[in-house]
Amino acid sequence: MNGLMIKSLAFAAILVIATIAVVMSLDIDIFADSVNALTMAGAIAIAVITAAVSVKYINQMKTDTASGQLADENWDGIGEYENELPSGWAYSFLAVFMWSMWYGLFGYPVNAYSQIGEYNEEVLAYNKKFEEKHKTDDAATLKEMGESIFLVQCQQCHGATGDGLSGRAQDFTTHRSKAEVLNIINNGQNALAAFPGGMPAGMASGADAEAIAAYVAGGLKGEKPAAFAACASCHGENGEGMPMVAPSINAYDIHNTLANGKKGKIGRMPAFSTLITPVQEKALTAYVQSLAN
Repeated sequence: MNGLMIKSLAFAAILVIATIAVVMSLDIDIFADSVNALTMAGAIAIAVITAAVSVKYINQMKTDTASGQLADENWDGIGEYENELPSGWAYSFLAVFMWSMWYGLFGYPVNAYSQIGEYNEEVLAYNKKFEEKHKTDDAATLKEMGESIFLVQCQQCHGATGDGLSGRAQDFTTHRSKAEVLNIINNGQNALAAFPGGMPAGMASGADAEAIAAYVAGGLKGEKPAAFAACASCHGENGEGMPMVAPSINAYDIHNTLANGKKGKIGRMPAFSTLITPVQEKALTAYVQSLAN
């Protein structure tokens, strides 16, 4: 047995011993279940295979000479041999692929205990209990709850007071300005994925566009301009929006934004539908709409 082989076996033994020592220091019973046992077996196998492969290829590099047919292409006189893929690599890839199929379909965690699965089940159970408890809360309670949700989920981008942090995100403390509404009328908008058609440009122009922009920017209060009929056909007579047609314009469209995300001023806001329950959405809507009052 040559010196290289002895060194590789010693290296593998050190890796195995170090792995076992770390596991024991964490007070983990290696044989408590099949997952721990498989993990340890895999760690030992990796250490042994690493040592064996290292010895094989280091020895091979000492004795082998380049052979085979050179490819036609070369780079600055450096050619490449047209050698076949080493069978060991191919078999290793096939073995790992077959093992991964077993692991994903029949092993852990599909049909075994999963901490992630247990956590998800607990979250779903708590959310169900939460919805049942708060589904009849009054407006004041919902607004207070909404403020708490806003401070946890939204204030990082929109600011603690909802002011949008100087253009970083939407400013909830004011309605859309007349200039913003005019820009949408003139150029169209397709910020919400829930309405794939988007709003085309040029739905109104001139004095009509000015009147619509002033009416929408004012929170749809006061006398409704006749030209608003062009908007009502999609957004509704009171600007409440229509499902899969157009969003609400009488208040910020919280539901569709949370469900689908929204293209914003500096990037895309992700969807929050999996993080917010229906009651929480209702509470958040109540709070956000109160910021502009």
